[in-house]
Amino acid sequence: MPRIVFTPSGRDGQVESGSTVLEAARQLGVDLDSICSGRGLCGRCQIVPSVGSFAKWSIESTVGSLSAVGSTEANYHGARPLAADARLGCTAQIESDVVVDVPPMSQRHRPVVRKSLDVAGIIVDSAFELAYIELDTPDLDDTPSAADQIRTALATQHERTVPLVSLPAIRAAQQAFHKGDRAVTIATRLTGHAPEVVSVWPGFVDAAYGVAVDLGSTTIAAHLCDLATGEVVASAGAMNPQIRLGEDLMSRVSYVMMNPGGDRELTNLAQSALDTLVGELVEEAGVSRDSVLELVVVGNPIMTHLFLGIDPTPLGQAPFELATDGSVTAPAPSLGIDARFASVYVLPCIAGHVGADTAAVILSEGPHRSATVQLLVDVGTNAEIVLGNDKWQFAASSPTGPAFEGAQISCGQRATAGAIERVRIDRHTLAPRYKIIGSDLWSDEDGFADAAKRLGVTGVCGSGIIEVVGEMFLAGIIDADGVVQGTLDSPHIVADGRTFSYVLSEGDGPTLRITQTDVRAIQLAKAALRAGIDLLVERAVAMHGIAPELTDIRLAGAFGAHIDPLYAMVLGLVPDCPLEGVRSVGNAAGVGAARALLSVAQRAEVEAAIRGVHKIETATEANFQELFVAAMAFPHRDAPSPHLAGHVTVPTRAISDSSANTRRRRQRMRATSEGPTS
Repeated sequence: MPRIVFTPSGRDGQVESGSTVLEAARQLGVDLDSICSGRGLCGRCQIVPSVGSFAKWSIESTVGSLSAVGSTEANYHGARPLAADARLGCTAQIESDVVVDVPPMSQRHRPVVRKSLDVAGIIVDSAFELAYIELDTPDLDDTPSAADQIRTALATQHERTVPLVSLPAIRAAQQAFHKGDRAVTIATRLTGHAPEVVSVWPGFVDAAYGVAVDLGSTTIAAHLCDLATGEVVASAGAMNPQIRLGEDLMSRVSYVMMNPGGDRELTNLAQSALDTLVGELVEEAGVSRDSVLELVVVGNPIMTHLFLGIDPTPLGQAPFELATDGSVTAPAPSLGIDARFASVYVLPCIAGHVGADTAAVILSEGPHRSATVQLLVDVGTNAEIVLGNDKWQFAASSPTGPAFEGAQISCGQRATAGAIERVRIDRHTLAPRYKIIGSDLWSDEDGFADAAKRLGVTGVCGSGIIEVVGEMFLAGIIDADGVVQGTLDSPHIVADGRTFSYVLSEGDGPTLRITQTDVRAIQLAKAALRAGIDLLVERAVAMHGIAPELTDIRLAGAFGAHIDPLYAMVLGLVPDCPLEGVRSVGNAAGVGAARALLSVAQRAEVEAAIRGVHKIETATEANFQELFVAAMAFPHRDAPSPHLAGHVTVPTRAISDSSANTRRRRQRMRATSEGPTS
């Protein structure tokens, strides 16, 4: 009996002479793909024979070790082109000892290579498996049901026992039999209590898809992924239409409380928006909605409750009770998604204000896999914070509001063409210069005027807001307490009622000013975020007796991806640390959703990981308000900034008159309440 060795796995064994390479792979448990059951149609079982002496295995592998190319291979014009030097494993027969290589493209659990989301480092291990089957024509004496014919064909042609057939698959089966001339492709879900056929397509189908969704309170991002290759084939995003009923989460809960049927209205908006995005994705990819088999959805608890049609009002008041902290699976059509074969999987929540999006961030960045302490901050309307390593993790949520994303800012807008995204202010003249989205030129460079005329200078997006406030502080336009200094002699500082504003842009479009109210909105948002971080650090100190050394700070979220780490430290969004230790990691929640979509192993990992997370509710912590007040100052009222001072000149803290008066009143009140001291 000839011996075959498969690389790179190194699996080997003896097989009957004349066996195909695909048959040998199945016998030896080698990961070699095939959905046409050896009919030479799909091209997924391609292998590359190796020729030479292999001392490691004591094998001489020759050209004659495999049978000559037959008619099936010679006439092959399948869905996947035959690569150079490759053979079809389903037709190449083993004649003598041989070494064959299984390239990544032929492995079912292949590493991700092409991607627009960073899902590198995982092995594709989809919950679904495709199989092409051909059915006999039944006769009058023996006419089994369509479901029985599918089960029998899977057993005889693919050696798979699949006891369950879903209702959508049953509905589609007979029509698919007719259209496909009794040849169909089956998709089987491998997870759950037992394998289940979930879709039936006529003829040969080579690909199925899933959608990873980050259901944010301000924006929704969705990515269409090939479930076999892991490739992100299309991406789409949209503003969350629920914003018109409430900019932040608590206002949406209030809307539900105050308006009968408000929960159903918010649910319909979320589901309709996601259904629209699915339509955009499949249209961009040129595929059918029927090819979508699963959606993995992540979001904060209120968003996922509303999406699932669950009353969110218990999350609006202590003790912030979740309806469930486990994962949820439901048919997509039941959640308003027009994808008849698809199901929806929602990742588990961690706590009442720490949701599935945080679980996805943990899966993406892996603090539970890290020997060093990580600080993860998913910056959004509700900021999620995780602090920990492979021994312990804390998590919390802080209500930052939508200011970081341009909302509640007088000249704020979404990150679209024409929005100011980068700002620098001259330290002497206080004159600004800036970049807008859609142009690589600064506003004081030749050619910018043409770009501004073409694109417009329409507003300031989130990253621009962060930089302009940071620059205003570094230039002395605002003090450490955020007060705009109206005494400065500059045409860029103008009176604005009882306060002052900074003129950022005029002449190229609408006059854009940063008002005192804008600065306060950023202060409130950043103070809520920083106080949440400081609270977790305090908990770590209480548990371990020593403050964790923060040298790995990761800013996540669509907005976090565009924050300059320097300005994050200037504002005090994050604690002082080596600047190189602060980095943006993009939409980590979306990456985590994609990982859970593409790998059942990753899905199991995140469900296990979040069980060890210590949850902190900032709303019920007695010292949160004290930490919040300290964090209102730029960069911080109390914490030193030695690392930041190594990169920029941090203005000496000068307390404004209003702040000083407030401080003195607090001191007098404290002295009165405490009484005389000895």
